[in-house]
Amino acid sequence: METIEREDGGRKMNDSGSVPPAREGEAPAPADPLAYEGVWRFTAPAVEESVPQARRAVRDLLGRQGVPATQDLVYSLLLIVSELVTNSVRHAALLSPEVAVEVAVGREWVRVAVEDNHPYRPKALEADFGQTGGRGLLLVREVTREAGGVCDVEHTSTGGKVIWAALPLTAPAPGL
Repeated sequence: METIEREDGGRKMNDSGSVPPAREGEAPAPADPLAYEGVWRFTAPAVEESVPQARRAVRDLLGRQGVPATQDLVYSLLLIVSELVTNSVRHAALLSPEVAVEVAVGREWVRVAVEDNHPYRPKALEADFGQTGGRGLLLVREVTREAGGVCDVEHTSTGGKVIWAALPLTAPAPGL
């Protein structure tokens, strides 16, 4: 696993947990990022051993940066990273020998994303209860929803895809 690199100088996420691009010709707004805010990205080979390594890297990053995340939120993020990296390893490795994991932390959101170079855009399938496996994206979607977050799959400019989930740092109001 490669070193985790900070990609920005304190970019902030918007309400949906995504990092808005700077507008052309517009000076960026003065940023007073909190110590834990930032975007980090690392790559790993698309092999089974990368799943626990990615999980540990994300856990260690959140702790090292002092992200004010509850234990439940950290567990949810780690489950999401595990499922998404596992899917890339199992289904995209032939076309994507490397997987990228990005962690973006803003004042109110944590966003994890996994990118590979396979063009297929997966769907969350309801699998037969007798089957093992096949419910990873369904699990990601449900964990994200229960945490009050959002998730999506997008195509990359290189023809691959990125699957991301953004979860709020504060718990959603009861009943939502």
